Amino acid sequence: MSEPAPVGGRSAQLKHTGLRPGWTTGACATAATTAAYTALLTGDFPDPVTITLPKGQRPAFALAAEELGNGSATAAVVKDAGDDPDVTHGALVRSTVRVLPAGSGVVFRAGPGVGTVTRPGLPLGVGEPAINPVPRQMMRDHVAEVAARHGGAGDVEITVSVDHGEEIARSTWNPRLGILGGLSVLGTTGVVVPYSCSAWIDSIRRGVDVARAAGRTHLAGCTGSTSERTAVALYGLPEDALLDMGDFAGAVLKYVRRHPVERLTVCGGFAKLSKLAAGHMDLHSARSQVDKGFLADLARRGGADEELAAEVAAANTGLAALQSCAARGVPLGDLVAATARDQALEVLRGAPVTVDVVCVDRAGTVVGRSTPKGP
Repeated sequence: MSEPAPVGGRSAQLKHTGLRPGWTTGACATAATTAAYTALLTGDFPDPVTITLPKGQRPAFALAAEELGNGSATAAVVKDAGDDPDVTHGALVRSTVRVLPAGSGVVFRAGPGVGTVTRPGLPLGVGEPAINPVPRQMMRDHVAEVAARHGGAGDVEITVSVDHGEEIARSTWNPRLGILGGLSVLGTTGVVVPYSCSAWIDSIRRGVDVARAAGRTHLAGCTGSTSERTAVALYGLPEDALLDMGDFAGAVLKYVRRHPVERLTVCGGFAKLSKLAAGHMDLHSARSQVDKGFLADLARRGGADEELAAEVAAANTGLAALQSCAARGVPLGDLVAATARDQALEVLRGAPVTVDVVCVDRAGTVVGRSTPKGP
């Protein structure tokens, strides 16, 4: 009897760790919003409430609180981050939905415990509630579904709040980024992928082994699901050629050094890969930070004058630095990608691997790319 074909890729890595995934604040807010708007139109709160995540999963959330008033409804769910050491694990995420006049669309507000953006350089404008683009779209989609099912117009105000969110946010990077008053509502897939360093690094190694056993010669180490989609779009790679490296760039490079493949693409967010370019092998925000002085030096190499270099050095985020350079025709994204590629080659120490690097923004748009280079 033949052996089953090896299975690789992101989902196999997660299964291999034995760690339990959880749900993002964005998924929790979407569940609470769906329950609240359903109650507003029908008088009853669905409990549990089921939502559809961007990749098609359909988790159900039990309601921890519900309140139906005159023209508004509030529902709340407790965030379960699975086995991830997430500071928001156990937080109560509330959504209050209020009907607006026809044609108003969906309007988002920051309730208690949810921050407000006060500085440029984030994917949201200054003054906006810190509810990221993907969670906003998830809530819009579910409001539209509920409206279609129960005869609503879909014009609503959604106020998201998190109990004790302002206190919890002090343990995050939000205050430093100019997100004041509380937490951000985050998530691109709705799923919290848990990271135990040893378990995840072991899963990366197994991913490389599976890919090599399947005859794959081109692998992509990706920092998350957005960069993974970009790598697939650029190179048409099969699932078992994709390594979910998360923050562990060094783990991928050191293992590929000992178990080489013909080509390795490193694909990730611009800010994370700027850390790799600066020589960091662990890209987690708790263990390495974006060095704006380093970015300013790279910008000078790309032709930036001292005024622009000073603007980059003072930027609120890596994205803001990138935008400043793009406006002046300085290819900071390409410079970061090329420098990160060269750092990767140093770690590979002459192993017969050709490397290229792709930097993306939060939407998965390529904002920097290196040429492939070998030893």
